[in-house]
Order: sequence, then C-alpha cells, then structure tokens
Amino acid sequence: MKVTKKLIREVIGELVGPEYVDVALYLHGKKDVSELVVAKDLKISIQEARALLYRLYESNVVVFERKRDKHKGWHISHWDFLDANVIKLYQRSQQEKIEELKTRLEREQQNEFYMCKYACSRVEFDKAIELNFKCPECGTLMNPQDNSRTIEVINGRLKELKELVS
Repeated sequence: MKVTKKLIREVIGELVGPEYVDVALYLHGKKDVSELVVAKDLKISIQEARALLYRLYESNVVVFERKRDKHKGWHISHWDFLDANVIKLYQRSQQEKIEELKTRLEREQQNEFYMCKYACSRVEFDKAIELNFKCPECGTLMNPQDNSRTIEVINGRLKELKELVS
C-alpha cells in the first residue's frame, strides 16, 4: 500500500482531526524539517505549529529530534513523517470498522425490530413489548420491520472493507 495524500487526509482527519491534515501533508515526503520552517510555510505561529506537531507525535505519525541552535542557543525540533505508521493506523482503523460492522450484523440477524410508520424510532422486540408496541416518540402503532435490506447493505460494506484491508 502506498501513502497518498488521500490516505493521509483520511487517516489524520479520522485519528486526530481535520486541522492536523495540512501539517501532515506538509511533512509528507520531507525529512528533518524544523518546526520554525513548518510555522513559516504554513503561516501559523510557532506555538500553533508545536501544538499540532506534538499532537501528531502523540498519534505516532511523526517523530522529532531536538537540536540546539548554534547561534541563539535555543532548542529546535526537527520533524519527520512516518509513512509506515500511517499505513498501520489505516489498517487498524479498517479492522475496527470491520469488527463494528460484524457486531451490528450479528445484532440485525438475531433480533426482530419494530418501527412506526413515521420511522421515529426503531426498537427490538423486547423493548417494543415494554412500550405496548406504541412509538415512544409519536404514540402510533409499531410494526415489524423487514431488515433484510439493512443486512444486505452491511454485508456489502463488510466485503468492501475486507478487500481494502487485504
């Protein structure tokens, strides 16, 4: 799998938030980039740059090395983007989505659901009994819902995700 801008946007946006994507994209393909350069090129303050970079570091997509500036005596961090970790994070994220879909599929297959004609709420059979088959939102009668299409959609999405991961 190759690390593309689209993949970086997806992983970073999902993992830490869309505000971190620009920094990640800026560092992608570069080595040993000073935080001062990041701030200057992205037109943000050094404090903002550091905050964004450290959050990416906590998420394990960048690493840094702190060096002392020979002229001013300050410590300046130099950053590198970790392509391999983005791929691992993407694969882990997809695997988590697969597990969530498997759980949902199991729930859909093992339960009977009830819903009113206005689709205010959807409840399992046990809850529908407790509610006397009356919608808790609008009070109309709740009827069994055919969830075969839902199961079909979940199976399709599971198949897509499994193909992406492998």
